[in-house]
Amino acid sequence: MNPYALVVGESLVDVVLEPDGSRTERPGGSAANVAVALARLGRPVRLATSFADDERGRTVAAHLERDGVVLATDPYAVARTSSAQATIAGDGSASYVFDLDWRLNPVGAEHPRFVHVCSIGAVLEPGADDVLALLGRLRGPTITYDINARPAITGTGPEVVDRVEQVVAASHLVKASDEDLEALYPGRSLRDAAAHLLGLGPRAVAVTRGGDGATWLDADGLREVAAPRVEVADTIAAGDTFSAAILDALWDDADRDPAEVLAHAVRAAAVTVSRPGADPPYRHELG
Repeated sequence: MNPYALVVGESLVDVVLEPDGSRTERPGGSAANVAVALARLGRPVRLATSFADDERGRTVAAHLERDGVVLATDPYAVARTSSAQATIAGDGSASYVFDLDWRLNPVGAEHPRFVHVCSIGAVLEPGADDVLALLGRLRGPTITYDINARPAITGTGPEVVDRVEQVVAASHLVKASDEDLEALYPGRSLRDAAAHLLGLGPRAVAVTRGGDGATWLDADGLREVAAPRVEVADTIAAGDTFSAAILDALWDDADRDPAEVLAHAVRAAAVTVSRPGADPPYRHELG
């Protein structure tokens, strides 16, 4: 069997409210964005997700199919397709209000090279219980986890932190943003919070810092890279693209230099933020 990545988590429709008052709907969701980004980079990917057999669900399905994402489960586990209302500020940053139901039907996972879990899907019950159970059954793949905290729907109390830390402990590589760390561990420095996550068991923690670049922390210490300077359209799917590009960078060389991995990831994310919505780059756009 050809090596592939299994991505697990939510798919939804982004209802985007622009600064000029216009409104558009685009398929998205953290896990769906990662899967599409990987597929656009030419990597075989399967997605375990859920959406309904409704108009928005059909939009999501067509979006995934167009880029060659294969479904790893029957997605029809929910009564309606979830949505996220994304309000875009003048600087391109996005704030979200969610209407989300997350459940997961049985997943077919035969010897993936990578398993990536992320965001709401890893912490929102009842689907989150299925995610943890799946990780417990898998043997062999590299497990990556993007915290991608969404306090608006999950909160940030002790129960959420405990759930996040359970997934961190089951992972080999953890990705978080500086905003994630501040939400989960208010008052702690970025390095202290990242070191806490590293102490839970993963081999490395990668932290994105928006326009200031990214940081990698592992047993050998701390490495940092700067982010390319681009005109930001919005930040939707920037972190998801970063996660996908990390997997892409490690695909053929698990011991690749962390600075090279981060540089590849921030370059891919820079393309995404330069254009509206969840629109990650294709391989040829990265040179």
